[in-house]
Amino acid sequence: MASEFDVCIRGAGIVGRSLALLLARERMRVALVDTAPAPSNSGHGDVRAYALNQLSREVLQSVRSWPEAQYATPVTRMDVYGDQGGEVHFDAAQQRTEALNWIVDVPALEAQLAAAVRYQPMVETVTRPVDARLTVVCEGKHSRTREEFGVEFTTIPYHQTAVATRLRCERPHGQAARQWFSAAGDILAFLPLGGPGGHEVAVVWSLPVSQVEGVKALDDAGLAMALESASQGMLGQLTVCAERAAWPLQQSVARQWCGPMPGSALQDTARAQSWVLAGDSAHAVHPLAGQGLNLGMADIAALARLLTSEDARWRRLSDLRLLRRYERERKARLAPIGLAMDSIQQLFTRPETPLQSLRNWGMRGFESSGPLKSWVTRQAMGVNF
Repeated sequence: MASEFDVCIRGAGIVGRSLALLLARERMRVALVDTAPAPSNSGHGDVRAYALNQLSREVLQSVRSWPEAQYATPVTRMDVYGDQGGEVHFDAAQQRTEALNWIVDVPALEAQLAAAVRYQPMVETVTRPVDARLTVVCEGKHSRTREEFGVEFTTIPYHQTAVATRLRCERPHGQAARQWFSAAGDILAFLPLGGPGGHEVAVVWSLPVSQVEGVKALDDAGLAMALESASQGMLGQLTVCAERAAWPLQQSVARQWCGPMPGSALQDTARAQSWVLAGDSAHAVHPLAGQGLNLGMADIAALARLLTSEDARWRRLSDLRLLRRYERERKARLAPIGLAMDSIQQLFTRPETPLQSLRNWGMRGFESSGPLKSWVTRQAMGVNF
């Protein structure tokens, strides 16, 4: 079996399938381990939506898996509101770009990727791991393979839970993503769906654990009223139009991102096998800036670039010197983003009055910062990422 596949990818989510297609395009033989049940066709049963930046879009377009226009709404403006009048506004026109990011419907994206994999002869979907020169773990933050390999996964719990659903809004969203930070410590995000003229938004409401049960107990009408109040009535009357999902929030990072496969013959380079982590199996950040999947897509873009580089042509895919180069590059990129997300989360969930004043003063200062604001915006967009 080792001679049959070059790479075995464990995990057939968005990151895993995208990587399989990237490598197959370069004529690598890929085994994609898919153990998840087939998705149901229950309408809005899956409420997930991701804010994808320019780099993620380019990766998906390169493997012909970018969703149709109605499932990928371009965001031309982002408005962030503090709890004492602080505001920050980001505008695509100021950056001379068509969109800051795109809000992508997850079921539509997964369907595109699944179809692309089916028609890619260099990718074989399997139900259990197989031998290969390189195993890439893309199983998510609860990865069993990472645990089997004994990799330390440091987790910082935020004592917050994200509640997600979708809303039908009285007023059109105007292609704007909106976010509110409240004095009570919750963070509410509305992400536009359904194209430029749409009236639907995806909701991610990050709540302190003390508020979660109360929100979960609300019926749809009660939840709509609570969200209408939290969003300051900006989109008019709201109607819940989907099921709800909830998950605990945390920041996590794996100590080690690559290594030799257990039992691999390290002394025999012809038979050596290695593993590497990508996506949520390697790291997780707070969703307040919508960077989680973008970081995973940047991982696989870097890994695919490295594995198909000129340097890789005379090295084996299992060469740990090659894989450690990927690890160093991605950890260096992740560190400042993780620090920034953690600092913002900590600052905006503390109830002390001095901190409330500080964070709103900081928002007003950032809004008028000029080059700094432009640089941060372009980093979030995936430009030079």
